Amino acid sequence: MGEKAKQVSLFLPCLADLYYPALGRAAIKVLKQAGVRVAYPPDQTCCGQWAVNMGRLEPARSLARHFLRVFAEAEAVVSPSGSCVLTVRQHYPELFQGEPAWRNLAEEVAGRTYELTDFLVNVLGVIDLGASYNARATFHDSCHPLRGLGLKKEPRLLLSQVRGLELSEMKDSEVCCGFGGAFMTKYPSLSRALVEEKIDQARLSGAEIIIISEPGCLLNVDSALKARGSGLKAVPLLQVLAGRDGGGDG
Repeated sequence: MGEKAKQVSLFLPCLADLYYPALGRAAIKVLKQAGVRVAYPPDQTCCGQWAVNMGRLEPARSLARHFLRVFAEAEAVVSPSGSCVLTVRQHYPELFQGEPAWRNLAEEVAGRTYELTDFLVNVLGVIDLGASYNARATFHDSCHPLRGLGLKKEPRLLLSQVRGLELSEMKDSEVCCGFGGAFMTKYPSLSRALVEEKIDQARLSGAEIIIISEPGCLLNVDSALKARGSGLKAVPLLQVLAGRDGGGDG
């Protein structure tokens, strides 16, 4: 990939595409602010994470093959979803154990696929994007970026440079919000209990907004806040890094 990628290919997860389309525009703005050109392959589809999680390996292989074809020549693949990146890095090579050509391609593409904050901080060495966002905030550590990719300091370094943002750590920020994809559908009562506890801890931090990087967690917490009628808001990390104060992300 060279010292630093000059152009990246943006991969948007399904939940962002369906529920938070403005995340794509925010991702492009942030990456351009970091000094790279951004391509968006229009024929991209789901990475296959849900199929993998449900044990449906043939559909997962089909989706993985399509992903690998689309991004085979990309200098770097960047996504605002740590769970999708973890699927590509961890599961794609496993899906093609008996197919050496596909396994080799999977390993090559996995080696240049990055979660967005990881790419900004650890590849580009960028933490100040010139953003401003006036709010008292707390940050939720989503499970896949934190436990799967080891990303904890990266979002906080980026947020520390946002003008006007006051960041206050909530208790148990690393505890799951209850989404977990298939977990939410299999264990709805436990999922609800976890998200309610997450909201309570965020409120105790004195925050006005909960900043969340992972689209699935964002959807889960946002829905629970609206059902509760809380004045607290769930805000995408990218919205803050793009310097877009106020309102929903639409």
